[in-house]
Amino acid sequence: MTTGIPIRRACVVLLLAVALLVVPVSAGHAASAPSAASPSPSPTSTAEKQKLAKTRFVLNAGLAAGATYQWIVKPAKAGKFKKGASGRKLTFVKAGLAGAFAYNRLKAASDNAKGDPTLSRMMAPVTAGIASLKALPSKLRGGDNVDAAVSSYDDVINKVKDAGKNAGADVTDKVPSLSDLKSGANSTG
Repeated sequence: MTTGIPIRRACVVLLLAVALLVVPVSAGHAASAPSAASPSPSPTSTAEKQKLAKTRFVLNAGLAAGATYQWIVKPAKAGKFKKGASGRKLTFVKAGLAGAFAYNRLKAASDNAKGDPTLSRMMAPVTAGIASLKALPSKLRGGDNVDAAVSSYDDVINKVKDAGKNAGADVTDKVPSLSDLKSGANSTG
């Protein structure tokens, strides 16, 4: 006595095998051929571009401010950079990473500010301060005049925050993780 179950199973297996062969081939073909029907998303109006510029500015400046406060200013206030402090070497390494990260994010925020006329005008005086931060991560790592380096970072961050506030883009601190510091110090965007 034969039943239709083995035939059904054979049909299902055959259909699945065909589906598995057809789907990857068509997906690979679609990925390799450029499609004119799906344009990349981009802001079209000046208002959208300005809004995105402010949003990106706030994000990048917030990350720089959070990194500076968490990994440079806060340990300095706690005396972690002083000779004999527990975990001093690790604190210097973290501060150096945070300094490089903050510099990178401030440069990105400065570039973002160029997309909004008001923000661009407010940031113009701050760009020289951002450029001056480039050498500070190595000073932090080496322990050379830590108080001056901490003060420089804090001053520039506060000027960037004030520029954002005056342009209607309030910056709040966003503390990145240590892995973000490691990977983000060399990224662009």
